[in-house]
Amino acid sequence: MHRRRRTALVLSAALAAAAPLLTACGSEAHPGAAAVVGGDRITIAQLESRVNEVRTAQRAATPNQAQYEQAVTKTASLTRDTLHTMVLDRVLDQAAAKAGVSVTRKDTQQLRSSLEQQAGGAKALEAAWLQQYGVAPKRLDDSLRTEIEAQKLAAAIGADMNTTEGQATFWKAMSDASKKLDVDLNPRYGAWDVKKSSRVDVKTPWLREVTAGQTQETA
Repeated sequence: MHRRRRTALVLSAALAAAAPLLTACGSEAHPGAAAVVGGDRITIAQLESRVNEVRTAQRAATPNQAQYEQAVTKTASLTRDTLHTMVLDRVLDQAAAKAGVSVTRKDTQQLRSSLEQQAGGAKALEAAWLQQYGVAPKRLDDSLRTEIEAQKLAAAIGADMNTTEGQATFWKAMSDASKKLDVDLNPRYGAWDVKKSSRVDVKTPWLREVTAGQTQETA
């Protein structure tokens, strides 16, 4: 979910909307949590692990330190983008469940096979997803599953994503799911715009930013 993956429906795109409804959680209320979604914690450790998966894959894919540093620079917001994706995936799951939508392993395998043929093989597809969307190879199937789930959700609720009206219908379902899940973000990572189902930056000068020592990057 654009820096993040979202090929078919561009899940990370923001809808033109009125003033957003923002929610954020403080570290005292949810110690060690990067976000709380539907009562379930996404811990800072889990977030850092996902970020490190991408960094490790980027390092393996680059022939020298200079090119690796360039890749890191291009994805400087990886921590926040990754948290956005982790939260948005849960919101999508909630919206899909309400619509009676499910995705099978066969669905994912079929899409992957098709994309591998287009890309020129499994390794080429993994490299493309890593470079374009910041998805580590081990998370590729999860990413493709999300793409399919979004497409099925749009079809189930009659949302034509080629039209403004259809996009509004889709994001209304996502907004309703965000409200249902009562998404809270640790302020160091921003806040959750319920209306747009998206992470946004907020000015919190009283909070120190995530340091390189904590995440191996500047968020």
